[in-house]
Amino acid sequence: MVITKAILHYQYWGKEEKIGNQWATMEGMDQEISEIFAQASLQASPCEDYSNFLGGKNKLIHPQSLKDARFEQLKEVLISWINDKLKKEHIVIQSLEKDLYDGLILHHLFVKLSGVELKVEEIALTESAQKRKLTIILEAVNEKLNLPADESLKWSVNAIYSCNLLANLHLLIAMARCFQPELVLPPNLCLKIIVLEVNKNGIKSETILECITGGSTEADETLKDPIEELLKLAPEKVNTVKQAILHFVNKNLEGLGLRVNDMNTQFADGVMLILLIGQLGGYFINLNEYCLTPSSNSEMLLNVTFALDLLSNDGLLPAGIEPQDIVSQDETATLKVLYSLFRTYK
Repeated sequence: MVITKAILHYQYWGKEEKIGNQWATMEGMDQEISEIFAQASLQASPCEDYSNFLGGKNKLIHPQSLKDARFEQLKEVLISWINDKLKKEHIVIQSLEKDLYDGLILHHLFVKLSGVELKVEEIALTESAQKRKLTIILEAVNEKLNLPADESLKWSVNAIYSCNLLANLHLLIAMARCFQPELVLPPNLCLKIIVLEVNKNGIKSETILECITGGSTEADETLKDPIEELLKLAPEKVNTVKQAILHFVNKNLEGLGLRVNDMNTQFADGVMLILLIGQLGGYFINLNEYCLTPSSNSEMLLNVTFALDLLSNDGLLPAGIEPQDIVSQDETATLKVLYSLFRTYK
């Protein structure tokens, strides 16, 4: 479909968020609307064409919101999160618009997060195969997320296939909230959205505000960083939780004839942490992968780095933890790592 100047019209109508109330032909289109259609064309490349706008309503992110610093921060967080999850598969994404349409990334991400295997072809080359793959993936995602019907309507096979950035963001945010709720996203991020309705007579557009990350409840804040919240409590309550974690650790290490008395010092060289991860995960970690008797800071650092990589691969590494934190016996960092294991395997 070719959208010609003869049929291009626009109207803002109806709501408190509206920007104006007028009609115009393409020749009289002001700078803001010109930018909107320029952005629509930009967002369409390479896997949208204008025919996807014909019939029904389509949503595009307004150029002003695309330049918002917090919006950029959200994209960076999500890209980093996806790349971290798929590092073991050597998959790297660069664009939240253009890298999801064929289902390859979403397939690997969903399997990694949920542990659910899907019967889909690894690489789908044709449009029909890609849409068929997306259908299977999104059905599995929606079932796993168990969201209200109006939430899952924020994305669809056609929206994902057509590289709709807003739909991609809604989907990824929902997956992050479900599978890694401690992932910190910019709160209360609202975007200016262009709702386009195209038919043979022209284009009607409405500008609205749409919040995509929502606010942070008190429960959310605790979940994001429970150890930070714990350390604000009275010392006796903090000690009670530490003892519970210590009991959990020793219960899972007793099969190896090991016992931890001081969490800070005994996890600093990485050995206990590696052994604990192996015990909890039910697998043996080859002794060639780490140093069993580290005698230098560098060997300890290598051990802890290896342990944190194992946690990261399983989606269990708390945000902001660096190997040096554990080696230097940082109590908060050590507790965060152990609490992540405790919460997952208790």
